[in-house]
Amino acid sequence: MKQPFDVSLDGRVAVVTGAAGVLCSELAWSLARAGAKVALLDLNGAAAAELAQAMRGAGHAALGLEANALDRASLQAAADEIAARLGPCDILVNGAGGNHPKGTTSRETFDAEQLQDPALTSFFDLEPEGVEFVFRLNFMGTLLPAQVFARQMLGRAGCAVINISSMNAFRPLTKIPAYSAAKAAVSNFTQWMATHFAPAGIRVNALAPGFFLTNQNHALLVEEGSGEWTPRARKILNQTPMGRFGEAHELAGTLLWLASEPASGFVTGVVIPVDGGFSAYSGV
Repeated sequence: MKQPFDVSLDGRVAVVTGAAGVLCSELAWSLARAGAKVALLDLNGAAAAELAQAMRGAGHAALGLEANALDRASLQAAADEIAARLGPCDILVNGAGGNHPKGTTSRETFDAEQLQDPALTSFFDLEPEGVEFVFRLNFMGTLLPAQVFARQMLGRAGCAVINISSMNAFRPLTKIPAYSAAKAAVSNFTQWMATHFAPAGIRVNALAPGFFLTNQNHALLVEEGSGEWTPRARKILNQTPMGRFGEAHELAGTLLWLASEPASGFVTGVVIPVDGGFSAYSGV
């Protein structure tokens, strides 16, 4: 994929968590094409290693490692190896995140029938373990990598943390209360970190993707067999002024702008929607 514009990250070391996912792998490619040495961290170490091999085959410096964004010891081991092989982290992209079925209701709004049907999950049936999993994955999966890798940024110019929030943080979606609330926490934490680390010269911002087709949400948006949009997908498209889902490469420009000190050196504490106008449209 062609870069959206020229940004030089030559000599910089970028760490991407959740790097094997559809969106984060594209973000990692964009950083590599801009000249960064990219460390790809994912719970699926084989997928991270395969992606790194493909990048090296294209002439980029890349390292793929298994790491658990919820395990500080795992992250620290990865950070030590990255520092030894590529150098200390300059750019951290906190891409690890996701939802869980046990933090999701069956229907968009409440009705009494849900209380009578054991096959349906009402608000009252949400399992604490599922909700906690979603909060840990999204919030702690942002906080812990930041604790490990921002330490390597101290005393060095031009460093940046880029978190991945979500449109759910602006406009909570029906059925997924845990995910919406967890991403709202990521947005708030982004602003907190930006304030806290401003004296250290570390900029902290976030992307808030709108609706993109990924492996995780494909079954929710595309009818099995027919390939037609589901009713939920059609509602999203009707609420999106551009009338389509985003494509992964359309996140790259905003990422590169935030990663580049010359381009966005006075930008910190912002959460930028990349959403085809979804957050701007009232529905009328």
